[in-house]
Amino acid sequence: MGGMPVMVKESQTEQEKWPVLSTKERDRRWKRVRELMRTQGVECLVVFGLKDSNQYDGYLTNDRTGGVTIFPLKGQLVQLYWHPQYMVGHLESTLRGEESWVQDVRLGTSGAGVVEVLKEMGFEQADIGVVGVSIFGVGQVEGFVPFGTWSNITKNLPKAKFHEMSQEFAQLMSIKSDEEIQLVRRSADIGELASGVLMKVARPGKTENEIYSEIMHEIFLNGANGSRVPYATPLILHSGKDNPSWGSPIWLVRAQKPRMVQRGDLVQAEIFTIYGGMEGQVQMSVALQPVDQMNKECAEIARQSYLAGARTLRPGNTFGQVVEAMEEPIKQAGAWHLTPLVHSLNPLVVCSRMGVGIEKLPGIKKYKFEGSIKDSFPETVIQANTVWELEPNACLGKYRVNIGGTVLATQRGCEGLNKLATVMRVID
Repeated sequence: MGGMPVMVKESQTEQEKWPVLSTKERDRRWKRVRELMRTQGVECLVVFGLKDSNQYDGYLTNDRTGGVTIFPLKGQLVQLYWHPQYMVGHLESTLRGEESWVQDVRLGTSGAGVVEVLKEMGFEQADIGVVGVSIFGVGQVEGFVPFGTWSNITKNLPKAKFHEMSQEFAQLMSIKSDEEIQLVRRSADIGELASGVLMKVARPGKTENEIYSEIMHEIFLNGANGSRVPYATPLILHSGKDNPSWGSPIWLVRAQKPRMVQRGDLVQAEIFTIYGGMEGQVQMSVALQPVDQMNKECAEIARQSYLAGARTLRPGNTFGQVVEAMEEPIKQAGAWHLTPLVHSLNPLVVCSRMGVGIEKLPGIKKYKFEGSIKDSFPETVIQANTVWELEPNACLGKYRVNIGGTVLATQRGCEGLNKLATVMRVID
């Protein structure tokens, strides 16, 4: 299932390699957000970026994320950060003539800082929208705003009325403009380059950390990031003939020597590329000869699941229909899957179920769990100009193959932006 590598176009124009967002895009975003605010009946919007993986504040600021954006229905937004380094960085960028969407940058991501700005703007008794307090995004479950921060705000603004708008804001973000799609394509291109590096360096005798560093070098060389937040691993990488584990490699978590790749291994990676705030992902699976027959079977099941997703992910269908279509080949084969088969990107909120059939994994029953993690928002209708990740994984016992890449839902259907990772690649 290998085939020749898909070559990425090398001769790019400056605009293709380093696309930027214009003030026209800023005006488009702000106009859409204010239209949403009017629909929801709020005078101001408080968008918490903080430790969220989607960094919602960046949608309004196109700048450093991880703070709190206060966005009034009329007037200029205020961006709050927790460290003075952000103000210094903003100053230097301004002195260099680099255009910023943000003019008012301050210290104070605490509840007291938010209250101070809201009072200054005259919103003590206003209807205020909030993003991040109870959003049900992937990994957030019940929001990501600290209890102390939110308690401080509600205590000191007792006459204000707060309206949770997280899902509405995420849905608004999901519809991409032409400029945003250009950034997504660039992220996907960098993912393709990084996938090619993995194919080149995954060899017996190489250690996981050596392979990891080569991939990350390619990502950084092309001006992308591998993670939105400080605590997240910028790359998932695992090796072994029958290693179903996922997430951060254990040598990044605790002190131990990274594993050395051997003949017959699979080297699998989930590669995250974030350019200009737009994320792409690939699930790259590289098999070293001799390839175990079980891995070949897992790869074929995953491939059929990918094709089912590509056929079904089109405007008008629901997310639940896409999930059901992708699960069918896995069910028919008597396999199970650990991670999602499909989820939204930019933002990552809509996500398919995980751990389906995990009881088939030998030894897992000594752990406590209650079935699989359910789909989030299966009733979501696929819309054109939204970004998705098709990432089917198929497991037979301890054998697991994970493939997939970033796709774009268009009026005509599903457009795949990655090719190398859509099948398991076999290296002689």
